[in-house]
Amino acid sequence: MRNAKSEEMAPLADNAVFYASAERRIEYFTLAIGAAAAVCAAIFWRPSAGAGIAVGTLLSWFNFRWIRHGVGVLARLSTAQEGAEKPRVPRLTYMKMIGRYALLIAAAYVILRRFGTMREGFLCGLFAAVAAVIVELVGQLIRAGRAGLPAPPSGAQHKG
Repeated sequence: MRNAKSEEMAPLADNAVFYASAERRIEYFTLAIGAAAAVCAAIFWRPSAGAGIAVGTLLSWFNFRWIRHGVGVLARLSTAQEGAEKPRVPRLTYMKMIGRYALLIAAAYVILRRFGTMREGFLCGLFAAVAAVIVELVGQLIRAGRAGLPAPPSGAQHKG
């Protein structure tokens, strides 16, 4: 026997699986795009540019994972402390968020300052996660089109 609460939560469970799958694919796409770009840059440009792309991609990938983890922790805390007058967020959560930025800034500073030949590649590698999100978005649009989902109503279109 199913109750109303479980029927209400079913779409949320489906959404959780959907988003977890999308986030996992974005992680894989980030590494794949970065690896392909690093190899191409090393072959057709110069090896140090390929190394820069690889380092930038890894930092981009770590950043994406840390953001995902931080948001997940905050979501769980907000759900667990729902209705609390003054919710508590552990200091470690704040330290991880700040530490992520400190690591990114330190790595960027060292690479941009000390390894001049890796500069351009490093900056390109930082955008690997952005490219992965775009690939995932296009994939979702293609899958939605194949599934025959309806187009938005004509009133929702922008008239410029």
